[in-house]
Amino acid sequence: MNRDKKDQNNGINKKNTKNSSTCNNIENSTTDYNIENTSTEINIENNINNNDFDSNDFEETEGVSTILGDPKKAILKLSGPMIIAMMITSLYNLIDGVWVAGLGQNALAAVGFITPIFMVVIGFSNGLGAGATAVISRFIGEGSKDKANNAAIHIILLTIIFTIIIMVSLGLFLRPILEMLGAGVTVNLALAYGNIVFAGSIFIVFTAAAYGILRAEGNVKKTTYAMSLGAILNIILDPLFIYTWGYGIAGAGIATVLSMAVSSFIILYWFKKDTYIRISLKFFDFSKDILKKILAVGIPAGAEFLIMAILAGSLNMILVSVSGADAVAIYSSGWRVLMIAIVPIISVSISVVAIVGASFGARRYENFSIIQNYSIKIGTIISIITAVSTFILAPYIAMLFTYSPETAALNGPITDFLRVMALFYLFVPMVQLQLLFSKVLVKDWILSCLQL
Repeated sequence: MNRDKKDQNNGINKKNTKNSSTCNNIENSTTDYNIENTSTEINIENNINNNDFDSNDFEETEGVSTILGDPKKAILKLSGPMIIAMMITSLYNLIDGVWVAGLGQNALAAVGFITPIFMVVIGFSNGLGAGATAVISRFIGEGSKDKANNAAIHIILLTIIFTIIIMVSLGLFLRPILEMLGAGVTVNLALAYGNIVFAGSIFIVFTAAAYGILRAEGNVKKTTYAMSLGAILNIILDPLFIYTWGYGIAGAGIATVLSMAVSSFIILYWFKKDTYIRISLKFFDFSKDILKKILAVGIPAGAEFLIMAILAGSLNMILVSVSGADAVAIYSSGWRVLMIAIVPIISVSISVVAIVGASFGARRYENFSIIQNYSIKIGTIISIITAVSTFILAPYIAMLFTYSPETAALNGPITDFLRVMALFYLFVPMVQLQLLFSKVLVKDWILSCLQL
């Protein structure tokens, strides 16, 4: 028996909206707001009475209340913990680079050659997470928890498929890719690190997708805890595996995979009993429509990282041809710092995805301009503070990668790189938040009109 019949048998009043009325509602949001908002609240209350699940499953959590409440408060409440969590998570790659720097310039460059490939994996993983956030938050806004749970299972299945593709493709072609990027004498070091990291790609993909599910229900606290624990564990394990236990550059990869594995198992435990969304096969009902919704957001988001990775890889090839492995070490070290510096802005944009999706699902269209303007304002303030701080502290930041005699000569070039790129931060909020808001809103509207 399909879910619509179950809902009907349990007395749940579903809101059926035709294609034309869905599209017209966007143009007539002021007129229809009170009626639609009332209907959404009734749907949420009625879903609590569904006998297919425990009553506790349908209690509106603090996170759900947040994303359906005042948009300004929601942005602040979700962005704060998300900034902390993503700052800590971004330390994974930075920490690996810092500890590996003690092994010499070639080891630091080797990690730099892996970075563009790692960006592709992270990018498409985060794309799945973004798809999870957009789709599930919209279902929550509509009051359709059964669909939200079903979408979460689809996300998990997609992570398994994506992981298999990564492991097979990189297992076969990692060496040719590194040689094409110009790894040269560092290729064996890059393989020693990359093979281990990508062998554990299931944990990379799963954590990114799971964070997206947690963000969709406004559960940023648990996201913060899981991210923080994994990063702190990586900080502890890196020097142990690299130096104390003598694994060298491979030890950085082992520490990263183990840290993400611990975070993954903790998240799985939470999904069993302590979240609004439940991960269980009993909720699974295969739907091409849900897959299309997830991929409509996830693929473009992942493709953006693919473009960035191609750019980074191309720059690596140019740098090798001009100045050798040292240039790659300088560029990759500075780029790691840059990626951490823009994390607060990305965190705000990620929080906006959940809020926009929930507002769209709840037909609260008047929230869109508030979310857009307020998020850009917050992002701009953050970027100015970050740019000034980076410019002033650049020599001290560079010392993180140049503390050994083998890398000391790189301090000046890394400092110059950081100071020039500080200007880049000022342009990120307007572009990143404006484009992300537009993409999420337009995709939700198109999907609604096509009844995907």
